[in-house]
Amino acid sequence: VIECDEGALHQVVPLIHPKVIVVTNLFRDQLDRYGEITHTRDAIRKGIKLVPDAKIVLNADDSLVASLAEDIPNAVIWYGCNVPLGEQKDAEISDAKYCLHCGTAYTYRWHTYAHLGAFECPKCGYRRQDPDAAVTKVTKSGADGTGFVLGLLDKKTGELKEHDVFVGLPAPYNMYNALAAITGGLCFGLSLSEIVPSLADVHSSFGRMETFDLGGKRVQMILVKNPTGCNQAMGYVKSIDEDFNLVFALNDRTADGHDISWIWDADHEMIADDPHVKQIYVTGDRAEDMQLRLKYADFDTKKITLVKDQTELLSKIKESTLPVFMLPNYTSMLSLRKLLSDATGGEDFWKG
Repeated sequence: VIECDEGALHQVVPLIHPKVIVVTNLFRDQLDRYGEITHTRDAIRKGIKLVPDAKIVLNADDSLVASLAEDIPNAVIWYGCNVPLGEQKDAEISDAKYCLHCGTAYTYRWHTYAHLGAFECPKCGYRRQDPDAAVTKVTKSGADGTGFVLGLLDKKTGELKEHDVFVGLPAPYNMYNALAAITGGLCFGLSLSEIVPSLADVHSSFGRMETFDLGGKRVQMILVKNPTGCNQAMGYVKSIDEDFNLVFALNDRTADGHDISWIWDADHEMIADDPHVKQIYVTGDRAEDMQLRLKYADFDTKKITLVKDQTELLSKIKESTLPVFMLPNYTSMLSLRKLLSDATGGEDFWKG
């Protein structure tokens, strides 16, 4: 299994001739590198067309991803969530609010998060496809993982046959990832009995919900790179029912994208008045920008401390007995992860 950069897909697929390509979702990310999000979609389509025999697994809930099916010769298999998640209101941040074909605002029978959900254009009829693999019920949502009922389409009867699934990671986007993995694995020829047990043993890694034990204190790192991912991370943090400290880490290096204006699109306000947030540290090359963003989000500025030196940040974290949640972007995550790994006796990420 290879995770491939969107922009490099057209260069990679002729070399490896994949049997299955899974496309998960499309959100704004590194605009100074990729440009508009439709450019990213078109780059993926360019790569897919080079391997017409590959099966394409698409997220039916993402109107941008779903549009890939319109102009490719490949067989398409759909996955999606058949039930609403979270508050059912129009997403304040949406990378796909309007129909790709006629420009009319989508209506939704239900939302999951951001622009994902049961979308439909009331004018031209472009709509979500019925998935071949679907979440039909969420049975557990906690810090230790997510349980859901998986419905697999029976081609003979047209009905969904249901199976219980547990993935050892929290948050809705990890449920989507598990569903994508199941669908892709089935397309590749694996059996459900091989796939499902392995999901329960999945552990977070490389800054993505990764947890460190720092002298008995839980430090959890949640990589954030764009408004939608940041909102999902903050939504998870908001669900924590205990006191904790927060770290926001922001760099603007090439691997991050030099444009950090996305922090103003993320909904930091959702946790500004959370009584469980006791102390906030901001760090990274653009720590001052992050500090300003939190001020405008009406965080209590008395709780915010600017710490440019990460060794000093580690010392401050050690001084408190509270658990810590870190929300770094990519390159700041790399340095913070090494710092924590060295402090806790962990290994470099490529050895894990």
